[in-house]
Amino acid sequence: MNSKVINILLWIAQVLIALTLLWAAYAKLIQPIEETAKMLPWALENPGLLKFTGFIDLLGGVGTILPSALKIQPKLTVWAAYGVVLLMIAGSVFHIMRGEASLIGMNIVIIVFAIFIAWGRTSKAPIHGK
Repeated sequence: MNSKVINILLWIAQVLIALTLLWAAYAKLIQPIEETAKMLPWALENPGLLKFTGFIDLLGGVGTILPSALKIQPKLTVWAAYGVVLLMIAGSVFHIMRGEASLIGMNIVIIVFAIFIAWGRTSKAPIHGK
């Protein structure tokens, strides 16, 4: 596969992760907690964790797209992708500990995309800063 195709696939992965994480950040930080609790039953039990993970989601969503799009410190996209992997691993462990192992499918998909981004933006289609 040539680097042009990989670059396009990387942008698609970056946009998908960014949109997913920014949506999660909105749900955790801005949406009323009662609404969020309909999707995330643990929200009412752990409002501090909800806000913390919302902030981390916001950083991950912005970090996977903005540095590359603006070509300002694009290596931060790689670090954001690694951070997303860690966030999704932590989320998976949290769900498993709560007996919700069936809910980690999306976490796994995001992990795969984030690893692809880290690998691709490091070696196959890096973006060089201004």
